[in-house]
Amino acid sequence: MPEYTAAAVVGLLAVVVAELVWFRSGVLRLRAFWVSMAICLLFMVVTNGWLTKLSAPIVLYNAATKSPWRVPWDIPVEDYLFGFALLTLVTVVWQWDGRRSGVEPTGRHRAPATDAEPRDAAAAPH
Repeated sequence: MPEYTAAAVVGLLAVVVAELVWFRSGVLRLRAFWVSMAICLLFMVVTNGWLTKLSAPIVLYNAATKSPWRVPWDIPVEDYLFGFALLTLVTVVWQWDGRRSGVEPTGRHRAPATDAEPRDAAAAPH
């Protein structure tokens, strides 16, 4: 397997495994995540398609280091894998860090956790 292709696959797998095993932010289950990925994909196809088109490329790849697969407008398939991995990693870390600091994935703040038991008004001394 060519180096660029292998790195893209390993990067993607590493991010997904890190989310499922370590971060556990729940990002991959959020509809908002997949909608945002679709929006990013749209812009990626437009810009990357312009940068990598075979008719007049601005960005050149060493053919020996990547797969020959190119989907719409000559975009190397590895660019999709790296793009997904990078966007997912940023989103996962953002959500994970937010939860650690008391912010729900929706952006709402949680009430701080307490160790105190709630008091029953009838049992409380007057």
